Amino acid sequence: MNMQYYLKEHLSLYIFVSVLFIMGIIFGALMVNALSFEQKEDMSSYLGSFFKMINQETDLSSKQLLRETFSLHLKWMLLIWVLGLSVIGLPFILILDFLKGVLIGFTTGYFVGELSWDGIVFALVSIAPQNLIIIPAIIIASVSGISFSIYLIKNRFLQKRGNISKPFMSYSFLILSLIGILFVTSLYETYLTPSIMKWITPMLLSV
Repeated sequence: MNMQYYLKEHLSLYIFVSVLFIMGIIFGALMVNALSFEQKEDMSSYLGSFFKMINQETDLSSKQLLRETFSLHLKWMLLIWVLGLSVIGLPFILILDFLKGVLIGFTTGYFVGELSWDGIVFALVSIAPQNLIIIPAIIIASVSGISFSIYLIKNRFLQKRGNISKPFMSYSFLILSLIGILFVTSLYETYLTPSIMKWITPMLLSV
């Protein structure tokens, strides 16, 4: 019953944030076409070096890679959490969602544009799996942050005084739970994604 009430109360926010995210992905994919010839050449050179580096032993340990990967997810979640604690943070959460969509759209769009069908395969096996968890986690955190920010606005400016401690604890616990989920995702990105990329890059090196 509580879940039904939650979905009813927040469905419009989930739709809005999801649409904003999708718009960011589309915008990011379209940005690939806006690159100049020199920029595409530079990125193509970097891409070739990247694929070759994947198949070589690097000095970067798994623990260091896990730390850096999880640190990125942690910073993103904590930023959403902090912005949700502020009345003025609401629009910045939406900007973050759009930017995250742009990053994913640009990365995927570049691989597809540069490598065609091979780029689609690479994106499906190396980018899509973890983002099936990361994107929903960010959307859930964003909706929660926006909801708490709206609650603060009502509490402070619309004379609707209420107990703020319980919503704060629920909001913080949700973010903490999502951070835990993203830690598991970071384990996948650290220990499984590189193996998958090593398996698929030989067919891309000739591109």
